Amino acid sequence: MKKLIILAMAAVLLAGCSSQRQVTRLDPEAVTDLSGNWNDTDARLVAEEMITDCLSRPWLTDFVISAGKKPVVTVGRIRNKSSEHIDTETFTNDFERELLNSGKVKFVATPEQRIDVREERLDQDYYASAETRKQLRHETGADFLLLGSIKSITDQIEGKRVIFYQTDLELINIETNEKVWIGTKKIKKGVSQGKTKW
Repeated sequence: MKKLIILAMAAVLLAGCSSQRQVTRLDPEAVTDLSGNWNDTDARLVAEEMITDCLSRPWLTDFVISAGKKPVVTVGRIRNKSSEHIDTETFTNDFERELLNSGKVKFVATPEQRIDVREERLDQDYYASAETRKQLRHETGADFLLLGSIKSITDQIEGKRVIFYQTDLELINIETNEKVWIGTKKIKKGVSQGKTKW
C-alpha cells in the first residue's frame, strides 16, 4: 500500500514537472501568427499602410491652404464586422498616435474620452480654485471624423482555411459631411492543419 501511494505521488510530481508553463518574451515588432486570426501584427501593418496613404493625399494640403491651420481630427466608431473578437481600439490608437506624431494634424479626444474630460471640468468648476479651474465651453472642435470597419470572410475545407480581412477607414469633414479620404487595406491568410477538420 505504501509503495502504491509513493508511486502515485511520484507520478503526480512527474506530471506536474513536465507540464510547467514557460513564458518567453518576444519582440513586439516580431511577426507571430499562432492561430491565423487577426493579431497585433495585422493591426500594425494596417495602421502603418493607412497612415502613409492618409498623409499623402490631397485632403491635407487642401485643408491647410484653405483654413490656414492644421486639421483637427477625432476618432469615431471603428466597427468590428468580422467573425472574430478584434479590439479595434488597439488599431485606432496606433493610427491616432502616428498621425499626431507626424506633426501634420491635431487630435481631440474621442467621444468616450470627452465624457470623462467634461466630468472632470464640471468637478473642477465646483471644487478647484479659480486660478486652476479649467473653463467650460472652451473645447477645440474637430474638423474631421475618422470612421471605419474591419470585416472578414473565412473559407475552409478539411484541414485548410483561408481568412480574408478588409479594413476600411473614412475621413469625413464634420461641417460638410464630405468624405475627404477613404483607405482600404486587405490581408489574406492561409492556415493549414494537416488533415484535421476545423
